[in-house]
Amino acid sequence: MRIEWWILLSAYVVGIGLLFFIPKNKIRLAVVAFLFKQVITFLFGLVVVELVLIEYPVRLFPSINRTSFTFEYFFFPIVCAIFNVWYPNGRSTLIQWGYYVVYSSILTILEVIMEKHTNLIKYVNWEWYYSWITLCLTFYFTRLFCIWFFKKGRLASMKP
Repeated sequence: MRIEWWILLSAYVVGIGLLFFIPKNKIRLAVVAFLFKQVITFLFGLVVVELVLIEYPVRLFPSINRTSFTFEYFFFPIVCAIFNVWYPNGRSTLIQWGYYVVYSSILTILEVIMEKHTNLIKYVNWEWYYSWITLCLTFYFTRLFCIWFFKKGRLASMKP
């Protein structure tokens, strides 16, 4: 089996393993973050591959979709769920922004390593800092959505 398929398999194993780090009282938050991140990556991922900015030569379901199902619809959304579950609420703004920087940087570094050494991703008209910026923004928008979603839910359930 080629290294690319081992990496894809590892992404599923690690992703499922990360789910065990979600506390029971935050499962709803994790699910909302996961699903919202999937919506963002679905739309943005399709635009990126249709504009031939990135190619995914080795991927699951090649006849259905040209994006990376494993990373766009499974691994990144799980990491985003973990991001939101363990977000440092009540900490300083510097620590909160640092949280965004650390998550985005780790994922970007992994992507750049895969781009240079595997056939899982190929930058055509793309640079690593585009990935970093889009990851940071999608974490931010997902965070905003989760805050809005649960705030709305609390207000709707309150009795007049």
